[in-house]
Amino acid sequence: MSIIRLGLPKGRMEPNVLTLLGDAGIRVRPSARGYRPDVSLPGAEAKLLKPQNIVEMLALGSRDIGFAGADWVAELEADVVELLDTGLDPVQLVAAAPVALLEEGRLPARRLVVASEYERLTRRWIDLKGLCAEFVRSYGATEVFPPEDADVIVDNTATGATLETNGLVIVDVLMRSSTRLYAHRAALDDPVRRRIIEDLVLLINSVLEARRRVMLEVNASGACLDAVVAVLPSMRQATVSRLFGDSGYAVKAAVPRELLPQVIPAVKAAGGTDVVVSTLSQIVP
Repeated sequence: MSIIRLGLPKGRMEPNVLTLLGDAGIRVRPSARGYRPDVSLPGAEAKLLKPQNIVEMLALGSRDIGFAGADWVAELEADVVELLDTGLDPVQLVAAAPVALLEEGRLPARRLVVASEYERLTRRWIDLKGLCAEFVRSYGATEVFPPEDADVIVDNTATGATLETNGLVIVDVLMRSSTRLYAHRAALDDPVRRRIIEDLVLLINSVLEARRRVMLEVNASGACLDAVVAVLPSMRQATVSRLFGDSGYAVKAAVPRELLPQVIPAVKAAGGTDVVVSTLSQIVP
C-alpha cells in the first residue's frame, strides 16, 4: 500500500524532472497504466498530471507532494508548502504587446483587451497598473491573439523567442518562476510521510548541489601548500593527503563550477600542479 502520492509534471517540465529524479537514484518507468508510471521510491506511487492540476490536487490533498511551477501556485493561490526550488525550467511571466501598439514604449491610454491563461495574476496586474482593460481567457497559444483578438497578452516565456517570432515585445515582468517541489500541509503533519518526504528532498538537493560544484584536485609541494589551500573555495576545508614518497601533497575540494575561471589560474599561480577537474553525482553535506 502506497504512503506517498507523488505528482509528476506532464509536458515541458517532465524531461528535466525525470532526469533529476534519475540522478538521485529514483527511477520512473512507464507502465501499462499510461499516466501512472512505476517509481522506485519505496512507499510511493506516482501520477503524471499537468502542472496546474498538480497544484490543485496538492491543495485538495489528493496528492501529497508534486512538482509544479511557482507561477501556477501564485495563479491558483494554492495553500501548499514549498519544499525546494530546483531552479529547472526558469521562466518569466510577462506582459507583451505588438510594437506598433506602443506609444513611446508604453501601452496606450485607451481601452485594451488582455488575453491570458493566468486570470488572477492578469487581473491583479491590470488593477496594479490602473489599466482600462477587458480580460479574455486563453487556452494555450496565447501569443497568437494579438493584434486581431487582443492588444496585450500575459504569458510565460523562457527566452522571449516565441514572443519575438509573433512580433511581440515585453512591456512588464509580473514574476519569475521555476520548477519547484511542493507538499500538501497535512502530509507534513504525519511522521511517516514527513520522513519519506524529507529523505526525498535530501536526495534531490544532493543532486542539485553536485550540479553546482565540481571536484578540483591539485598537487602541491610543501612550500606552496598553504597558498594553494588558501585559494580553494571548499565547502568546509580542503582535503589534504601526502603523496607517495613524501614528494608533496594532494589537495582536493568541491568548488563552485562558476568560479573555475578564477580558481584554476589562482591555483596555478600559487604553485599548484597537475590540476584535475571532475564532475560530481551527489553531495550530501
